[in-house]
Amino acid sequence: MLVNAQAHSEADCPFHSGDDHRKSARASAGGGIIDADIWTDTFDRARAILRSDGAKQAGFLAEQVGKIGRATRQPILFLEGEAHRVRRGATARFFTPRIVATRYRELMIRLSDELVERFRQQKRARLDDLSLELAVAVAGDIVGLTASNPNGLARRLDIFFTGNFDPPRGRFRALVKFLRSQYRVLSFHYRDVVPAIRARKKKRQDDVISHLIDEGYTDREILTECLLYGAAGMATTREFIVMAAWHMLERDELRTAFQQADEAGKIAILEEILRLEPVVGYIFRRMRTDLPAADVRAGHAVAVDVRAANTDETAFGTRPREIMAGRKVSAKYGNAGMSFGDGEHRCPGAQVALHESCLFLDRLLRVPGLKLEHAPDLSWNRLVTSYELRNAVIICS
Repeated sequence: MLVNAQAHSEADCPFHSGDDHRKSARASAGGGIIDADIWTDTFDRARAILRSDGAKQAGFLAEQVGKIGRATRQPILFLEGEAHRVRRGATARFFTPRIVATRYRELMIRLSDELVERFRQQKRARLDDLSLELAVAVAGDIVGLTASNPNGLARRLDIFFTGNFDPPRGRFRALVKFLRSQYRVLSFHYRDVVPAIRARKKKRQDDVISHLIDEGYTDREILTECLLYGAAGMATTREFIVMAAWHMLERDELRTAFQQADEAGKIAILEEILRLEPVVGYIFRRMRTDLPAADVRAGHAVAVDVRAANTDETAFGTRPREIMAGRKVSAKYGNAGMSFGDGEHRCPGAQVALHESCLFLDRLLRVPGLKLEHAPDLSWNRLVTSYELRNAVIICS
């Protein structure tokens, strides 16, 4: 049975103000690059679409990638049905809770300690730079991108995934943009991916690139997978760490609740923030068949509005647009709602993202005199339908 936020009194919830706590909602009005026929407005309708076998992926270049010829394997992110389930199952071992708790936890702690200590020594830093360095190092270890300079890898991925993805006006500008994007891809390929492939061919590791080599992937196919893992694992985690810190550095009660909670409680608070501030705001699907349960028909392009689903009172109780530490949510809906997607394409790295965010923020928030000197500048990426947070300056005494 759902026990929702109605069960809490105002005394139990120090954050109650009747406000809308969302920081990214206004930017999300920018939408995506798909002109959708249908926009979802409830959690159950969104879930029905994402779990439907009659829905195929759209948005984030999915339909363009779908036109790839048979000579090149489609990336796992864009596969559907049985082909996706088989490939997903083969890589699932890299993201299990047991692996996160054993192999990756030590790496996350070491990196977090190093980044926080560097900040304490310098007394001033850009939080978005720290979170990028952490996210790139963790995801790079999982994928196998460890044979190149990590700072250079972070810069190349930052340039590649950040920016304006709207179509340029005029042929000359379109050509310049195309050439610039090709240069970035080739730079990433030759400086980061090729050295990693070369190293793994000499000696296999327990990572994604080694697995892809064993499966007979070409260098080009491995490059594509690495780019998509970069977008999914590095860019999104970076943004969420900054967003969660932003909320906690502006709300002393929320920060205190996080610091006093055990690890499970800390992750629950992070999930509550993520429910309200999903990094990816819209998930697009194109219907191959009618879906009466969601009132959509074959041929419809559907935009699953993650923010609408995550603030559905039926699922999350009263005051769904507030951050409420201790909010009770049925397991049917999950503490983070649709923020990691749903159905067979639900983000496999959810546990990785939550644990690295928890371990890093736990250490950062203990720094004496920690303050947010400059709140992050917020922009909207229409290709990924995600917010981007930059120039978040933190200081300490």
